[in-house]
Amino acid sequence: MISDAWLAAIDGRLANQLAFLMNADRLKSVVRGCRIADGSRHENTAEHSWHLALFALVLSEWAIGEVNTWRVVQMLTLHDLVEIECGDTPLFDARGALDQGEREKLAADKVFGLLPPDQSQELRSLWEEFETAATADAKFAKALDRFQPILQNHAVGGGTWTDYAVDETRERRLTCRIAEGSPTLWKAAEAVFADATARGWLRPATE
Repeated sequence: MISDAWLAAIDGRLANQLAFLMNADRLKSVVRGCRIADGSRHENTAEHSWHLALFALVLSEWAIGEVNTWRVVQMLTLHDLVEIECGDTPLFDARGALDQGEREKLAADKVFGLLPPDQSQELRSLWEEFETAATADAKFAKALDRFQPILQNHAVGGGTWTDYAVDETRERRLTCRIAEGSPTLWKAAEAVFADATARGWLRPATE
């Protein structure tokens, strides 16, 4: 925890920035539903964000159109900071999804509100762009956010698919927006679904 004593001794703008950065450290303690690829434990949200940033650096050539990779990385670094305040809501948690948007907006007020006003506005705008997913950069970022857990679930033999008794129809419905950001990655996801269904990790389609 940051000591108010030493923060008071430095420039107010820097103090706000450091308070934000140290608050972000709490993301390392937010546990997600997905396991890491070796199946030994659940990942934390900071690990998830880092992994997605790496996905963006490596896979940007497969975006549906031209994207600014740096902006995509920024969105993916920021997109789950709200979980510091409201925790992770797994994709398949239908009850949690009912008020997820409202909870996360309130959390964004707190998290980004720690920054100096200009940076608060800039980073909050990137977070909102990701949430809206209307731009090419945001669509690709959102596609990666959906794609990574698919690979992890397959790597561990089911993961959250097994936890929530997910069938292929439901999985496709919740992840089909991958195609909006990258048809190539969606095709890869479909190959994963087919193999996972054949292995019994993902229940067969219901329609």
